[in-house]
Amino acid sequence: MRLHTAGPRSGLMRLAKADPAFGSPYWARPWGGGLALARHVLDCPESVAGRRVLDLGAGSGLVAIAAMLAGARAAWAVDIDPYAVAAIGLNAAANGVSVEATLADLTTGDPPAVALVLVGDLFYDAVLAERILAFLDRCRAAGVAVLIGDPWREFLPTERLRVVADYPVADFGDPAGMTRPAAVFALI
Repeated sequence: MRLHTAGPRSGLMRLAKADPAFGSPYWARPWGGGLALARHVLDCPESVAGRRVLDLGAGSGLVAIAAMLAGARAAWAVDIDPYAVAAIGLNAAANGVSVEATLADLTTGDPPAVALVLVGDLFYDAVLAERILAFLDRCRAAGVAVLIGDPWREFLPTERLRVVADYPVADFGDPAGMTRPAAVFALI
């Protein structure tokens, strides 16, 4: 897969200086949970084949793109950052797939019309983790399957999860060449 990422000559700092609303560019680098989840989807295409999937907090769109490459019927990538939504479009095009990218916060609404919700790296903050888990519980109650990729962050609700697969990944901010364990979980 190809992803547009931040680097010394990417021009990202010029963009940040030009837009006072520019936040942390979480979408500019792949994170460990998203890497594990994307790897799992590609290794186990039956998890997404023929299904409409939601990549919640999609960032770069890595997981949605992997889902489309693995045979998903449709992938909907949602993020709250307008730059992430733009990056999703660029990254999907770079991989020759179509991904519906949407700027929205779905966590306060009803479960979406999808068969599977894919969540990578959204358990790094207590308040966010609580909102995400409440939304995912509503999805599960509506019959929507949930897969979570995460490198065992502090606010991951491990007591509510079943490990599906383990992967060694390089997480955001780790020194070059370093890997850590990340897992793909099913919400139970």
